[in-house]
Amino acid sequence: MPALSVAAACPISLTASRRQRLKKAAYGHKSPHQARIRAQVVLHAARGHSNAQIARETGLHLDTVRRWRGRFAHGGLPALADCRRSGRPARFTPVQVAEAKAPACQLPAETGVPPSRWSCPELAAELTARGITETVSASTVRRWLREDALKPWQHRSWIFIRDPNFRAKAQRVLDLYARTFEGVPLGEDEYVVSSDEKTSIQARCRCHPTLAPGQARAMRVNHEYGRGGALAYLAAYDVHRAKVFGRCEPKTGIVPFMNLVEQVMTTEPYASAKRVHWVVDNGSSSHRGQKAIDRLASAFPNTVMVHTPVHASWTNQIEIFFSIVQRKVVQPNDFTDLTQVRDRLRAFEDRYNATAQPFQWRFTTSDLDDLLARLDRHTPAARQEESSIALAG
Repeated sequence: MPALSVAAACPISLTASRRQRLKKAAYGHKSPHQARIRAQVVLHAARGHSNAQIARETGLHLDTVRRWRGRFAHGGLPALADCRRSGRPARFTPVQVAEAKAPACQLPAETGVPPSRWSCPELAAELTARGITETVSASTVRRWLREDALKPWQHRSWIFIRDPNFRAKAQRVLDLYARTFEGVPLGEDEYVVSSDEKTSIQARCRCHPTLAPGQARAMRVNHEYGRGGALAYLAAYDVHRAKVFGRCEPKTGIVPFMNLVEQVMTTEPYASAKRVHWVVDNGSSSHRGQKAIDRLASAFPNTVMVHTPVHASWTNQIEIFFSIVQRKVVQPNDFTDLTQVRDRLRAFEDRYNATAQPFQWRFTTSDLDDLLARLDRHTPAARQEESSIALAG
């Protein structure tokens, strides 16, 4: 009886780059198990080992070794990847998926549902109630929404510009930051000071001492505290010199604000300056309206008060400094009394002034025009005009 012929194993030869990639896949800590086994088969084959020997060394079935050796011999590295599979038949049609996403783009109140925002379990229940799907899990709904980056459980607040002179007021402030006032460059003896108040900084004395951070442990602050009162922190920031002047007052008002102005304007170089432009918001009663402008000019004739637009505190650079104070001084709030709050704020001013650099303000009047143009496209009049043009077409 003639002997059965055995098919010869496919010869494997590797270039240096292929060998390096296979070694990385075969012995890398993050390699998937399947990729690791297949790479090991090819590396053994490149050393001249037979399929039977590779099967013994790797613990794989002989047919498995033969398959991956042959696939690499005919297709190279890409052949070691899994073939595309059809997978389980789709349970939901594209129309059902689209209908499932539609409620996520509506407010729940519009559909008569009590919650203010959709969650995935509530959307899944709503789809079943509407008869769009028989049963669907919350994780499936979440996966559908993720395809279009829909997150109906989140919300962001916004406020629309309602100041009729928004652009003119904002441009004055932005021009001052660029060292220009009414189209004329500022002189060497002209300064820009940004000012505001940070209200109600509390002294919260924790019932147990705060624990310092340690290895693999964050700072620990006790939740319970005793109230030690509150104060207002008023500050003025020289925009181009990065100099901060601050003071603590029992509360805000005209007198505390004028005390801050006097603190700044009685020191050099502001006392003898040609002009000092004070950028303030138009919301606080201590520096709102024409009366505040006249009051400041009467007390210090070389001052010019410049108001930011209503609800545009982001144009006031002192807010950036206040955000730094909130992160580095106030939080986490653990003060024994108001005296400690005052001392900490005063010490931080000295520390900040020693190393501070002017803020890199990049929002220009060109950016302002782009912003207003985008907002105009969202006004009802603009939408109505677009609808009219579309109907006419």
